Amino acid sequence: MSSIQISTGGGIATVTLNRGKVNALNESMVEEIRSCFEELRNDQAVRAIILTGQGKFFAFGFDIPEFLSYSKDAFIRYLTKFTALYTYVFLLPKPIIAALNGHTIAGGCMLALACDYRIMVSEKAKISLNEIAFGSSVFAGCVEMLKFCAGSRNAQKVLYSGAMFSAEEAKQLGLIDLTASQDMLDDEARKVAEDFAQKDSAAFRSIKTLLRKPVAEEMIPRERNSVHEFADIWYSEKTWKNLQEIRIW
Repeated sequence: MSSIQISTGGGIATVTLNRGKVNALNESMVEEIRSCFEELRNDQAVRAIILTGQGKFFAFGFDIPEFLSYSKDAFIRYLTKFTALYTYVFLLPKPIIAALNGHTIAGGCMLALACDYRIMVSEKAKISLNEIAFGSSVFAGCVEMLKFCAGSRNAQKVLYSGAMFSAEEAKQLGLIDLTASQDMLDDEARKVAEDFAQKDSAAFRSIKTLLRKPVAEEMIPRERNSVHEFADIWYSEKTWKNLQEIRIW
């Protein structure tokens, strides 16, 4: 796997996003992440999972320059895979801790929202669902996961503003659960993962399903329409022009 790295030990698996400087999500990376989580779900030795990134970004979001070459139908194919990925992570019956090592933007934020617990570095990193800032929308599943984590009023604030939030601001909004210094992020994530790993796995699976299945039942029936609406807006003249000005550095 070229875009992610996996390490395991003590019942905990660490999945590290490692694609370029900003961990921008493309189709092959989404497929790799899905395959990785499917394997970890079936690995009886793994009792908890840490999802993190390499470098100054957890994930930039979509690899926009790459997707500018996609036809609309091909882009819808990708969006379908991406939304299916975060739904799979959201329902996966093992605890998943997002260790947000840096900027967590747009699609990267959606992936983090699918996890059970989020820890973010307290230095300069920002977290955002900033789609509205460049004329894009989000997905039905994203909205439901955001409401599940932050509540309806804060979800509205996050999505309408498109603002970049610091770790402390994100904690106040319910986007994350804990802040940590860069030096302590791995230790804090490991500590949380170990705590989850010690819980009875059958009880955790049952409780997670009871909490999240009703949310997924709101997400899934509306997702296909939201994907098509997202693509319609993405390929509109004004948004397309904005997308061409975005650079991944």
